[in-house]
Amino acid sequence: MTTLGPGANAAVGSGNLRVEVVYTPIPGVDLDVSAFALAATGKVRSDNDMCFYGQPSVLGGAVQLLDSAAGRAAFSINLANLDASIEKIALTATLYENKASFDRVSSLSVSVSGGIEAQIPTAGMKETALILGEFYLRQGQWKFRCVAQGFAGGLAPLATHFGVDVAAPAPSAAPAPAPAPAPVATPAPPPAPKPSVSLSKVTLDKTRTSISLEKSAGGFGEIRVNLNWNKGKAGFFGRGKSIDLDVGCLYELQDGEKGCVQALGNAFGALNHEPFVQLMGDDRTGAVAGGEWLHINGSQWNRIRRILVYAFIYEGAPNWRETDGVVTIFVPGQAEIEVRLNEEGGSLGCCAIALLENDNGSVKVTRRVDFHRSQKPMDEAYRWGMNWGRGSK
Repeated sequence: MTTLGPGANAAVGSGNLRVEVVYTPIPGVDLDVSAFALAATGKVRSDNDMCFYGQPSVLGGAVQLLDSAAGRAAFSINLANLDASIEKIALTATLYENKASFDRVSSLSVSVSGGIEAQIPTAGMKETALILGEFYLRQGQWKFRCVAQGFAGGLAPLATHFGVDVAAPAPSAAPAPAPAPAPVATPAPPPAPKPSVSLSKVTLDKTRTSISLEKSAGGFGEIRVNLNWNKGKAGFFGRGKSIDLDVGCLYELQDGEKGCVQALGNAFGALNHEPFVQLMGDDRTGAVAGGEWLHINGSQWNRIRRILVYAFIYEGAPNWRETDGVVTIFVPGQAEIEVRLNEEGGSLGCCAIALLENDNGSVKVTRRVDFHRSQKPMDEAYRWGMNWGRGSK
């Protein structure tokens, strides 16, 4: 094991690397990790070079945010697949909405596959953003340097520092109308502004249960739904057996077709034809860092009436609150939407998490987090009207 302090560096391989950030959480404060792919100028080439919670895969998958949960985060970085113009990958950590400073994070470290670890000193650090380290190309060899440099202001100014065009937050109240100006000649319309990155996040809970997403000129794009849960407590669910927590959904199309997408019964769906929803694999052990994913073809949203996202425990004793489960919905150009499975589900093995409805073309997302014995009584509660039988995977 090679241990690095601030300023120290070590050579890394040029292939696919796994990078893990482990830290002591601050109650009630989100710590977010990001990666910036930088050209020789030290800036991103475009906003598509920023990998963060709202854009977890960039550069054709060469840089991916695999996992982000309380106390840990993980990246996959394939240096061999980077564009030749990328000379550096900067890793950062920020405290969401500047609710605390890094001196409250008692331990923070970065590990890189191949036996490299960097301990980040945080004592006395009053900043709310931090450049953890960087992968950089030197004479044809990729290296990793521990930076451990504080940065004032949080994620937005840090992203701007690296050249990202950050969307301004929505005003909290509408300003008073200005007096009408005197008529003037109509000027030529200005060029359309280029898209900017939204750093906002929305958590749906008991105080805010729903949000509506309006379609942009380019449509919704590919809507991605991720289920992630606690994977680090062996034996927690009885006799050392890991839990198998699966994501699935009920769907109803505008023409009345109904069905489910889930691993049980091998009903994986399809993205480019009906039902326009696809389960992207099945993590049976929780060993896959990124959890499980449902993808929805947002370009066909006009053909979808509603989708109920749910999770069920295929193996293991139900203990929903301690799974630390979270469903995150990513819609391109929109705020990330998060729903946590923090309710007590008793011995019931199925949880209806979020309902996505086509509301005059918009996507209305409503938090549910209610529990059922299985998919059949959940179907009955939401009046889907399907026939259910036993299945396996």
